[in-house]
Amino acid sequence: MIKKTIFLVLGIILVIIGIAGIFLPILQGILLIIAGLFLIGEYKYIKFIEDTKKYIRNKHRRKHL
Repeated sequence: MIKKTIFLVLGIILVIIGIAGIFLPILQGILLIIAGLFLIGEYKYIKFIEDTKKYIRNKHRRKHL
């Protein structure tokens, strides 16, 4: 439980710094955002978005087969 909380907090911090990094030339904003989202990716709402994308892709593929 503590590990998940640490990953969530660290992920949110990286996303916030990444957003600031888009506007500041010193920081690599996109890389920090991706790293933050990767850390947050263990949670249900991210899984829901991924499952929805997979469903849409599979539905789209079936139409063209």
